[in-house]
Amino acid sequence: MSKNTRMAVAMACALMAATGCKKDLAANNRDFQVGGIENSSIGAAGAISPALLQKITEANARIAERFPNGLQPVSQQGPVHHSELQELARSAMAVTPTTCSGNTAVNVWLNQQLADWTTTVRRFASNTAMLDLPTYHALYLENSSENQVFGVNGEFTQVMQKSFKDHKRFWNIASDDIALVSMSGRILRDKETLKKVYSVVYGLNADDAEYFATLVSEAAVGVPQFRNGDHPIFSFNAFALRGFNDVDLGTIPDKIAMGDGIMQAYQELGYEDVAPQAIFSHEFGHHVQYQLNLFPAVRSAEGTRRTELMADAYSTYYLSHSRGAAMQWKRAQLFYDVFYNIGDCGFTSTGHHGTPLQRLASSQWAYGLADAAQKQGHILTAEAFTALFEQQLPQLVD
Repeated sequence: MSKNTRMAVAMACALMAATGCKKDLAANNRDFQVGGIENSSIGAAGAISPALLQKITEANARIAERFPNGLQPVSQQGPVHHSELQELARSAMAVTPTTCSGNTAVNVWLNQQLADWTTTVRRFASNTAMLDLPTYHALYLENSSENQVFGVNGEFTQVMQKSFKDHKRFWNIASDDIALVSMSGRILRDKETLKKVYSVVYGLNADDAEYFATLVSEAAVGVPQFRNGDHPIFSFNAFALRGFNDVDLGTIPDKIAMGDGIMQAYQELGYEDVAPQAIFSHEFGHHVQYQLNLFPAVRSAEGTRRTELMADAYSTYYLSHSRGAAMQWKRAQLFYDVFYNIGDCGFTSTGHHGTPLQRLASSQWAYGLADAAQKQGHILTAEAFTALFEQQLPQLVD
């Protein structure tokens, strides 16, 4: 990978990073020693085989010796992608306390999914960069909308394809070159795909890439907590990427990546009729912003809040418009009440999305525009909608 593209790798979701909101989950771990090796008592979930456990232990030692700072993506200046939900996953995987509330429905659900992840399991996932691999694969190596499957069993494929088609019709931007791709933990079972990610993203030599790809693909199936790679934490995200060219990778197109894990979460919380479209619509909104050149040159908390609230507004305008998804506001609001309360407490962070009240206010304002437009059957252009939003923004954040 060329030096001019490596920063994009570094900016992909480092789900194990101890930043942002944090919650102490370590107290729930139940560990014991097996032959001097920490293992877990996981009851009905099954147990890691002694042979695999030994490999995991050897991997931890090998990483400590060869990679004292852990496996790190190479990083230089390059393109930027937008990531929407990484802070929540970071919060769930972190082990130090915070003042952020962990009692939201999504936090509680995700913590329940991780209840049997002991220190051993978490350490292995962190040391091998396992939680980031599906994100990096979607970011760099999944570059076509063809043959994409959304959901562990393909349950979101149809709604994603329809939503993509409808958004391209609704917004007056050039969108034929945007790729819609899946972010899925299924790649963790695919040794050859993992070798590519380790080589391209982490810059590992052939022997190291082979070693880690073999180990992770075996662990995805052999560690019960990983659920054959289908655990939602591996794909608990969605992002928009502005395309770029690279001398090694070729053309990376504009894209939207939708994670199986985040859609599964809201499905199990009872919002499967709203969540996939709403999350996708927010990410499509970022492509509107890319084309209108609305991102500031230098990231700041205030600047990111502006673009995030704007993307929320784009999303709601489409979802509630009679020529968009035509959703009822009462139903959409129930989802927003959950989606916007994900614990974004980084008020000074360059990734700050706005407070839950600000995000809801942005959506309510956009709904009002869509409701008024329904009487005329008129869709505002992206430029006109953006101008109205910019005028309204001071009131939304007041």
